[in-house]
Amino acid sequence: MDTRIQTPLSASPSERARALQPLLDEHGPEIDRRREVTPEVVEALAASDLLRLLLPKSLGGQEIGLLEYCKTTEALGYADASVAWFVNQSNISSATAAAAMPRESALAVFGKASSGLAWGARHSKSTAVRVEGGYRLTGGWSFASGGRHTDGWLGAHSAIQNPDGTPHLRNGKPDDRSFVFRRSDAKIIDDWHVLGLRGTGSDSYSVDNLFIPDERAPNRDSLDERREPGPLYVIGSTLLYATGFCGVALGIARRLFEAYIGLAQGGKKSRLAANSMADNNGVQRDVAFMEAKLASARAYLHEALGEVYAAAAAGKLTLEHRMKLRLATTYGMNEATDVSVSAFRGAGSVAIMNRMPFERRFRDAMSASQHQQAALIHAEMVGRHIIGVESKIQHL
Repeated sequence: MDTRIQTPLSASPSERARALQPLLDEHGPEIDRRREVTPEVVEALAASDLLRLLLPKSLGGQEIGLLEYCKTTEALGYADASVAWFVNQSNISSATAAAAMPRESALAVFGKASSGLAWGARHSKSTAVRVEGGYRLTGGWSFASGGRHTDGWLGAHSAIQNPDGTPHLRNGKPDDRSFVFRRSDAKIIDDWHVLGLRGTGSDSYSVDNLFIPDERAPNRDSLDERREPGPLYVIGSTLLYATGFCGVALGIARRLFEAYIGLAQGGKKSRLAANSMADNNGVQRDVAFMEAKLASARAYLHEALGEVYAAAAAGKLTLEHRMKLRLATTYGMNEATDVSVSAFRGAGSVAIMNRMPFERRFRDAMSASQHQQAALIHAEMVGRHIIGVESKIQHL
């Protein structure tokens, strides 16, 4: 543990995250080069208990409120986007899986401060065949962010089949499960060669006919199988992911914006401009509107988070609440992207220099903007809901 980090665990998670900024700033270029978080940073995250923020208290987690969680991913995103992305992915994957698993099994997987879970999107057809005591899982998945640092655990999702190939039904509906297994049981494919968020080490992986016992095959978003009463586990994984990733995007944008302001305050002057940046009316106007974009998106997100969490805690979470958070997260990620682009372009040619604080963070911002949580199809869904056009509700 880096001796410079003195923030006690009694401090709020966002305060603990901000205390790590000097360490993350120092290790950021190396994290990017290695395509994974450095051991020193992983150790510091565990020592600051930032990998069990949403894990149920009954399992030794903190089970913090959703607003504070968002502030924490934002603080980490401000310091290093890859670290923040890993922290968000691991926290939500762990918490939602653990909340639907038997207590002893959940403790065995998530009982340590260094515990976590990397989850990948399906990239090839997967099958999970129902057998006595569990399932036989075959398939491939990708984007396992932080999978090199989650204490050896991976997760995957698949529909369930009977041995004869027919869909397995549970409560009259097709059964889908999430599966938790050892990284050592999977074939890891080192294919994470990307524009940004390089340090997440989001490898692809596959398993072939791997037996997964029932106790490690939760349906993480099924209210019928939820074993924990907390409001976080009513909200569900999709909106939790959206919340954390929106916080990361806002943090990246704020850091780029402040770097842009720093250029203006430092007296930078373009060879093609009559005035310095600080005296340029266009720059002054842009700075004002960029601040408004970030502040308003953040305020709208925080308002939605407060309403959704309070409603979930009171057992009164409605579709309206979920739609509001869906829109706030999508809007926030897209506004953050716009500010990141404006800051990078406004900085001019110096922004492409590795020695400057723009290039790596801009790549991270553009990569974050491509995530499905920022997709405009979410806004279309909310728009249909507001208008009253009937359609199947998705992405919630």
